[in-house]
Amino acid sequence: MKLSEIKTILPTLEHVEFQLADGSFVPEHFHVTEVGSIQKHFIDCGGTIRKENVVNFQLWNANDFEHRLKPGKLLNIIRLSEEKLGIEDNEIEVEYQGETIGKYGLDFNGKHFVLVSKATACLANEACGVPQEKTKLQLSELTSNEGACCTPGGGCC
Repeated sequence: MKLSEIKTILPTLEHVEFQLADGSFVPEHFHVTEVGSIQKHFIDCGGTIRKENVVNFQLWNANDFEHRLKPGKLLNIIRLSEEKLGIEDNEIEVEYQGETIGKYGLDFNGKHFVLVSKATACLANEACGVPQEKTKLQLSELTSNEGACCTPGGGCC
């Protein structure tokens, strides 16, 4: 989800809720402690120089159980970050503390925001020799010409 999308969604909500990939929710007393811009400038294993820009939201739980972040307040934080930091309309990455700090993509299911699990990947498969993943099939999924494959009770075995 891009920053422009969350800015369109927030005014339509009564509450800001974040759901984790396992279906559980970030506790409702969370804080958005950071809204920022992160630029990653790197070289991949194939030697290609790359740049990646994301808008970063950091979610944090404190012991102030009565705290509730309203959609308008989050929208104001976003607007202030755009004004003061020059944040652009990039994809949003959310940091949230589990056993360690996790990084998630962000989606919206029509009711609340969903933290989407991210995974690492090789960006230069052809350059570093990673074999193409083979499609796994069950023998029962294979189609056959009549008589080319034995079937139970078929008399060919």
